[in-house]
Amino acid sequence: MAGLIPKSFIQDLIERADVVEVVDSRVPLKKAGKNYQACCPFHHEKTPSFTVAPDKQFYHCFGCGEHGNALDFLMKFDGLEFPEAVEELAHMLGLEVPRETSSNPAADARKRAQEASDYEQMERAAKFFTHQLRHHQNSSQVIDYLKGRGISGETVKQFQIGYAPDGWDGLLKALGTDQRSRQQLIDLKLINRNDQGRHYDFFRDRLMFPIRDRRGRVVGFGGRILQGDGPKYLNSPETRIFHKGRELYGLYEARQAYRELPQVVIVEGYMDVVALAQAGINFAVASLGTATTTEQLQLLFRATRQVTCCYDGDRAGRDAAWRALENALPLLHDGIELKFLFLPEGEDPDSLVRKEGADGFLQRLAQAQSFTDYFFSHLTDTIDIQSDAGKSLLLKQAKPLLERVASDFYRQTLMERLARLLRREVSQLSTLIQGVATTKLHQPQLKMTPMRRAIALLIQHPEIGKEVPLHPELTGLKQPGIKLLLKLHEQTHQGYHSTAQLLELWRGDRAEKALRHLASWEHHLSPDRVAQEFFDVFGYFIDLFVEQRANELLEKEQQAPLSRAERQEYLALIQYLKDSAAR
Repeated sequence: MAGLIPKSFIQDLIERADVVEVVDSRVPLKKAGKNYQACCPFHHEKTPSFTVAPDKQFYHCFGCGEHGNALDFLMKFDGLEFPEAVEELAHMLGLEVPRETSSNPAADARKRAQEASDYEQMERAAKFFTHQLRHHQNSSQVIDYLKGRGISGETVKQFQIGYAPDGWDGLLKALGTDQRSRQQLIDLKLINRNDQGRHYDFFRDRLMFPIRDRRGRVVGFGGRILQGDGPKYLNSPETRIFHKGRELYGLYEARQAYRELPQVVIVEGYMDVVALAQAGINFAVASLGTATTTEQLQLLFRATRQVTCCYDGDRAGRDAAWRALENALPLLHDGIELKFLFLPEGEDPDSLVRKEGADGFLQRLAQAQSFTDYFFSHLTDTIDIQSDAGKSLLLKQAKPLLERVASDFYRQTLMERLARLLRREVSQLSTLIQGVATTKLHQPQLKMTPMRRAIALLIQHPEIGKEVPLHPELTGLKQPGIKLLLKLHEQTHQGYHSTAQLLELWRGDRAEKALRHLASWEHHLSPDRVAQEFFDVFGYFIDLFVEQRANELLEKEQQAPLSRAERQEYLALIQYLKDSAAR
């Protein structure tokens, strides 16, 4: 793909780099035999258990298990994404990072230049707003407002909070110096143009909160009204560099505050994030005025293992929490904890932390509802589960949700709780959950594993198969059913675009009955979600395969040194996993 860093360069970079020098530039090392040692920078310890092996170009901590190569260390220690770590390591070695070209390199270059210019312009806008906060004629009133909210100058600097002047064209005059820059400001939604062709600032007389992506680049703004009429918050519309469903306000700042995020709390407003940080709670993020999306939850589950959704206790807050739970179902894996905290009426995190202090708010977080408790408290809120009709309704509502849960542990926990509510054995409930739609057809009962889910989606919607490239290497994945999935996938690429066509190909095959069962399975997904669900599950298998192969090589290395080709393969696999986690 055009613009990507060539894998050959990355391999060469690893070959040239000395992991001892890279680590020693951040953590002083001491010679210990043929290796080097230090106290681990990734967890607290008094006796060194962090070892760097120059012959293997690998580091490993026997205390916490952290390990990897020079790129892994830069990513972990400096908090960099994979491409940034490559850039940093190349800079340390005095190398220029190349990019893969395409059939239209000129167009690719223009696109990259435009993107770089957009980020620079957004950063200039952020600096303009911070300058206005200090020097505008209204600055004293705005600063008094911040002080009245308990926000210090240090916190203002941490989040680069600024002020959009109350005039019509302050930003326009500062940054829109020519027609090209004015058009860019329009494209980035920093200024508007009315029907008469007049340009004017999009944000006026508002407290400004820059929204940063994972790399710290300003991609949008949130503006809070200070006085007068108008919406309380005004958010940047989506642009070519800003997609609000993929970003979280405060996540970049939280990752800067912690080498490893202990937890994350999702709140609703910019001021909630800032007020919690002012109180020393630097792990809050805001979902930019939307229900927390799947993409946002994926970002958080990669950054930490504990996420708490903190919402108002009113109907709107509870609806937002439930949408977050539904979006989290296919993402919940073992080891991840999702909790829910509902605040008293009329309170928000900003007001509560000022009233109760950090200790009070942290105590509320510690008492937040577990995923399982909230799941059933929501479903049973309006249902009389003492009646047969209520039990039947609860089962009907829970069934499609349980089928979407990715984690075996969470699914089993929910099944056990549901069984107690319905006063049934778990084994009886399992039959009901998996057999409701197929009992009349006398079809075999199949547990809806991720593999069967992928096969079912593919056979029911063959058109999505051509949107994913073939991956014959996945035949080596140690997962039951992988060969069946890959064969079906290949058939979709051969022009079989209907369920009937695919099923006919399997007539008389021992897999036919299972395929027919899966063809009638109800996935309860809206049409616009089917393709993404399949992409996510297929990507999950690719990640599993890469992890499997990497573990095989790692186990082999414990017995005997890897060959150069095997070591390069291992590094390439690790690089893929890091790249995948960054997406």
